[in-house]
Amino acid sequence: MSFLFGSGRPQPTSAEKIAAAEQEYEMIAELYNRLSSTCSKKCVPAEYREPDLNKGESVCLDRCVAKFFDVQIKVGEKIQQDAASKMGGGGF
Repeated sequence: MSFLFGSGRPQPTSAEKIAAAEQEYEMIAELYNRLSSTCSKKCVPAEYREPDLNKGESVCLDRCVAKFFDVQIKVGEKIQQDAASKMGGGGF
């Protein structure tokens, strides 16, 4: 009956939790850096003319970020589907 209450599964240690959190932080930081670099290169000119973004740059950045996350979601779903089909199909 212990399997019903989760005591049959080993619990991660504090060090493992910290390592997982650090890895997740690094992945999020890398995602942000790629997003920032990609959209800035596409939407913001190298020579600043004004201290603030103009409307066109702002709209471009908004669309770029939305597309970036849409692609990330679609890639993640595709990877999950491929992994599920390999697990369910026996790898053949």
